[in-house]
Amino acid sequence: MQQPVTLSRTLVNKILSHAQHAPEDEVCGLIGARDGEARYFYPVKNVAGDPHHLFQMDPRQQIDAMRDMREKGEELFAIYHSHPNAPALPSSIDLEQASYPDALYLVISLNTTGVLEMRGFHIADGQANEVELEVHEAA
Repeated sequence: MQQPVTLSRTLVNKILSHAQHAPEDEVCGLIGARDGEARYFYPVKNVAGDPHHLFQMDPRQQIDAMRDMREKGEELFAIYHSHPNAPALPSSIDLEQASYPDALYLVISLNTTGVLEMRGFHIADGQANEVELEVHEAA
């Protein structure tokens, strides 16, 4: 069994807040890490033709975020996006389009009452394997 992935409460709150600011659309972004610790939040504009049901990162913003990570000595840790009206599971399109097998994919569901759900997956070759997420308070 895979080790749980630990995320700080601060980082989780930033991701969930981003999702809540556009509850009708899928939001997306990148998470950078240094020394294996996910800490850096890079929201990226969704430029999909149907942002209610799909996400496509703005290419320029994605490139800029990846460059920022590289210049700061960070590595890509996770890619996140939200599902306004669907469970926190990768869709068939998410599975097809996943192109970073070493990254964690975080899916946030707004399709719940009173609480947001976020789940993590490693996606490779069209298959998703769920990873347990643990949230800790920042020191």
